[in-house]
Amino acid sequence: MTTDQPVNGKKDIRGQRFAKLYLENWRNFPKAELDLKYRVFLVGPNAAGKSNLLEVFRFLHDIVSVGGGLQQAVKNHGGVSSIRSLAARQKPDIVVRAEVVDEKQNERVSYELRFAQDNLRRPLVRKEEVIRNGKQLFLRPDDSDRQDTERLTQTYLEQVNVNKEFRDIVEFFGSIRYLHIVPQLVREPDRSVGKHNDPFGGDFLEQIANTTEKTRSSRLRRIQEALKVAVPQLTEIGMFKDTKGTPHLRGKYQHWRPQGAWQTEEQFSDGTLRLLGLLWAVLDGRGPLLLEEPELSLHPEVVRFIPQLFARIQRHTGRQIILSTHSAELLRDEAIGLDEVFLLQPGKEGSEVQAASELSDVKTLLDGGVPLPEIIMPKTKPESAEQLPLFGEWL
Repeated sequence: MTTDQPVNGKKDIRGQRFAKLYLENWRNFPKAELDLKYRVFLVGPNAAGKSNLLEVFRFLHDIVSVGGGLQQAVKNHGGVSSIRSLAARQKPDIVVRAEVVDEKQNERVSYELRFAQDNLRRPLVRKEEVIRNGKQLFLRPDDSDRQDTERLTQTYLEQVNVNKEFRDIVEFFGSIRYLHIVPQLVREPDRSVGKHNDPFGGDFLEQIANTTEKTRSSRLRRIQEALKVAVPQLTEIGMFKDTKGTPHLRGKYQHWRPQGAWQTEEQFSDGTLRLLGLLWAVLDGRGPLLLEEPELSLHPEVVRFIPQLFARIQRHTGRQIILSTHSAELLRDEAIGLDEVFLLQPGKEGSEVQAASELSDVKTLLDGGVPLPEIIMPKTKPESAEQLPLFGEWL
């Protein structure tokens, strides 16, 4: 079976990726437009909106997820008033337009959602449209919507009786995965109680345990080889369940004992758990992967090779990876293209987003031999960071 054929009735999403994203009145962004590649690096100062930009993709996922839909998705993200940009005055509608390309099928699909809230503070569709290869599949509100405005509390994305023509996009949005492992949550004894696919790692070990044994063993072997580079003392990793049936990771560490010693995730360092989670995430799934600051707790020499790791995995999976970072080391890879890096900068009316390739001085400095991080990272520095030590004088 080729990768282009349906699997269990679903189209294989490899080869699909977000190509463009357009926003109006979303969180920090009065307006933003991005041309997206297979790798996307979001950089900027604190509170510039990196997490809020990643949140757009999570929002699309929540609309199509089981138990989701427009109403639940908006609720998950704080409500319309919370989502809407503070700079939105004359045009209060929130707009999300995502363009998805399938390079294997030579297809391009645009999905646009414009919404606001009614007098009951319910999200209400003001416009919904799907265009495939230049042909409009539908446009809302339509006559049926105008006759029954309750219909506008739901998108067509979430309705299986009307989304057959663009269900591949529904499945693609549903394949989006966000991961930001918090090691303390992984170590909690009650980490999996009431949690499912927790993006912060609350049920991370449950997710591993619920993977088929063959797949789990294969992935853990690959992860073990990678971890040996970053954590040389760690010679073996595996999984077991305790007497209560709770899954645990364990790793064998070399030290002065001839046979080494086993440790569980409770003894793993934050860096080991975060790297393990990162490696598992890139192997688990085919849809877009969203990562926040994957460099946290990792040694700079490990961080600098993360882009190459992603590139190699993407050659096999075709998976798009969109991440935020504050790390100069992560941007030090010379293979990173200027069109892969986006700089977010806050202004008086909200944040602006620009590709590094659009910044007039970047190419000139690169041609002059200045490394990319030494050009980009100073643009993310707070203006008065040097005044922070003065805090001690104010006590």
